[in-house]
Amino acid sequence: MGHRRRRRRLVATLAVTGLMFGTAACGSGSGSAGSSDPNTLEVWTRSNPDDAATYERVFAAFTKKTGIRIDYQPIINFDQQLQSRASTKDLPDVMINDTALMGSYQSQGLLKPIDPDGIAGHDQIDAKTWASTVGIDGKHYGIPYSRQAMTLMVRKDWREKLGLPQPKTWQDMLTLAKAFATRDPDGDGKKDTYGMVVPGSAQNGYAAWWGASYLWQGGARIVERTSDGGYKPVMDSPAAVRTVTWLKDNLFCGDNGVIQPGALTAITGTATNFQDGNAGMYLTGPYNMTTFDQTIGKDKYEVLPAPAGPAGNEVLADGENVYFGARTGKTEQEQALGAFLVSPEGQRLAMTGGEHQPVVRIPVNTTLDAAKVRNDPRWGVVQKAYENDSVVFPNAPDFAPVKQDTADALNALFTYCGSDVRSGLKELNDTLAGDLKDQDLLK
Repeated sequence: MGHRRRRRRLVATLAVTGLMFGTAACGSGSGSAGSSDPNTLEVWTRSNPDDAATYERVFAAFTKKTGIRIDYQPIINFDQQLQSRASTKDLPDVMINDTALMGSYQSQGLLKPIDPDGIAGHDQIDAKTWASTVGIDGKHYGIPYSRQAMTLMVRKDWREKLGLPQPKTWQDMLTLAKAFATRDPDGDGKKDTYGMVVPGSAQNGYAAWWGASYLWQGGARIVERTSDGGYKPVMDSPAAVRTVTWLKDNLFCGDNGVIQPGALTAITGTATNFQDGNAGMYLTGPYNMTTFDQTIGKDKYEVLPAPAGPAGNEVLADGENVYFGARTGKTEQEQALGAFLVSPEGQRLAMTGGEHQPVVRIPVNTTLDAAKVRNDPRWGVVQKAYENDSVVFPNAPDFAPVKQDTADALNALFTYCGSDVRSGLKELNDTLAGDLKDQDLLK
C-alpha cells in the first residue's frame, strides 16, 4: 500500500506543481470571457444539465437584483478543466464545488481568502458551518452554500408488507436487510431482491465515503486534530477494528443477499440501484430523493435517521462551498454574489428547482427550514441529521489522498473474507501517516 501511496502522491505533486505555476499570475486580471468586463463574473459549478437549469434561475435572479452579469459555465469534469485553466494563468472568478476540496484547492494556491464580515448576512450562518471553511492557516477560504447529511432510505411498502418496524439500530437494519433478501417483499415469487445498496468500490474513494457513517456510529474516526494544530491517523483504534469487523462479517462476508451483487465494484450511479426495485435500503444523501420520487414513487419509500451503532447515529455530512478564484479586481462583485447565494431569497431559489434538481439541500441560512420551504417533512429528517448528528471529513488538509487510501484498504478487507482486519487497519494507519507527513501535518 505504501508504494501505491507514493506513486499517487508523485502524480498529485506534479499536478499541484503545474497548478501553482499556473496560478502565480492569476491576479493580473487578464483572461476569460467574463474577466475583461468588471461587471461580469465568470462562475463555474460542477453540474449536469438538470442542476445547471436550477443554477441559471438563481443567477438570473441575482443579475436582475444587482445588475452584475454572470458568465455561467456548468462543468462536469471540473477538476480537469480547472487544472487546464490554471495552467493558462486564468481562473474563474467564482466556483461552487464540494466542501471536501477546500484544502486541496487552498494548498495549490487556487483560492482567495474570504472575510466573513465582508459577506452581507454572514451572521445568518451558524458558527459550526462557518468553521468548515477554515484552512490550515486559520483563514476562511469558502462561503458555506449547501449542506447535507446521510439518511437511510427504505422501501416502506416492502417493510410494511413484511410487518417489520423501522430500523433503529444496526441489528434492526441487519434483520430488515435479511428479510428483504429472503421473504419476497415485492411479491413476484422470485429470489431477486437484496437487503441494501452498497457503493463499496475503491474508485473515487466511495468505500470510505459510504463507510464513514458506520465508522462515526462505531466511535471511530479516520484522522484526528491534535492539540498543536496538526493531525494524526486513528484508523487502528479498537473502535475502528470493531466497526470494520462488523461490516465485513455481517454485510460482505455474511449471509448472501444482504447487499447487492457487485457491491465491491459498484459506485453511486452504477450499483444495482435502489430505484430499480432490487434492493430495500440505501444509506445515501438527499440529492437522490427527486429521482426516487419519480422512479419508485414518493409513497413507496421513507427517509429515516440512520440506525444507531454502539456510539450513536452520527452520519457523514458534506456539501458545497462558494470559492473565489485567486485573482484580484472583483472583490465587491464576488462578495455581492456570495451574499445573494446565502440570503433567504437565493437559498429558496436553489432549494426549489421546480421540475429540475435543487442545488441547495439543507440551507446554510439558519432562518430557513428545509421541510417548510419544500413542504415536505422528509427534509426535516435530513436537516435534523445535519444539525444534530453529523461529522464532516476534515477539509482543511488535502483530504483526497486520505479518503482514497482509506477506500482502498476497506475495499480490500471487504473483498477478501479471510483478511485480518486488525493488521489491515494497522497498515492503513501507517499509510495515512505518510499522507499527512507529505503535507507537513503529521503530529
